[in-house]
Amino acid sequence: MIFLAAGTADGRALVQELLAAGYQVAASVTSRYGAELLAACDGKLVINEEPLDEAALIRYAASHDVQVIVDASHPYAVNVSKNAMMAAKKLGIPYLRYERSLTELSGEIHIVHSYEEAASQSSALGRRIFLTTGSHNLKAFTTAPALADAVLIARVLPTAEVLALCEALGLTPAQIVALQGPFSTALNRELFRRYQAEVIVTKNSGQVGGTDTKLAAAKELGLPVVLIDRPQLAYPHLAHTYGEVLSFLKQQEAI
Repeated sequence: MIFLAAGTADGRALVQELLAAGYQVAASVTSRYGAELLAACDGKLVINEEPLDEAALIRYAASHDVQVIVDASHPYAVNVSKNAMMAAKKLGIPYLRYERSLTELSGEIHIVHSYEEAASQSSALGRRIFLTTGSHNLKAFTTAPALADAVLIARVLPTAEVLALCEALGLTPAQIVALQGPFSTALNRELFRRYQAEVIVTKNSGQVGGTDTKLAAAKELGLPVVLIDRPQLAYPHLAHTYGEVLSFLKQQEAI
C-alpha cells in the first residue's frame, strides 16, 4: 500500500496515476471536498479525511500495511511534510516528496516568506489588496494593523465552511470572490479590474496552482505582486513529475 498525502489538485491527479499503474493507494486529504473528488476514482483506493500528526500517521501506516509514503501535500503545508518524513524514518520505509515545478517570475514581484510579511509589504504598495492565497491564512491579513485601512478582496472556494469563515473574519459579500479555479489569464485580469485591485497577493504554487496566470494578468495591468515563497525543506527524495514518482516506486521492491 502507498500512503499519499494528496492535499492539492495535482496530488489528486497523482492518485489516479498510481491507481492506473495498479498500485493500492491510501490517499489522505484535508477537506471533505477533496474526499468527494477522489471518491469517483477507480481502483484500490482508501480515503482518509482525518488529520494525522506524526504519531497518528505511524499508527495509520502500520494498520494499513503502508510500504511507501508519497508526500504531495500543499507546498506550504510544512508540518504535514515534516510529520511524513519523521513517520517514514521511524517506520523504516521510503519517503518521496512530489512537488510541482516553480513558476518563472516576471513583472513587479515582491518576494516575502510569511503571511505576516505579505500583509506588511502589501500595505506599502496599495490600498485595495486582492488576496489569492486561499482561506486558511486569511486571519493574518484581516487582523494585520498595517491593513486596518485597506480594502481586502479574498478569492476563496465557494463552500459553506469557507464563506462562514470569511464572514467571521469580518469580510462583507463585496469583499468575497467565491469561485473555483482554474483561472485563465483573461479571467484573472477581468477580476482584478472588476474589484479595482491595486496589489495582488499570491503564493508560488506553480502552474497547476495557477500562479503563472495570476502573474501574467498582474503584469498586463501593471499591478505589483506580493509573492509568498514556498518553504524550503531538506527532502530525502524529490520528484517533479508523475513519471519520476512512478520510476521511484518501481525501484522499491516491497511494493
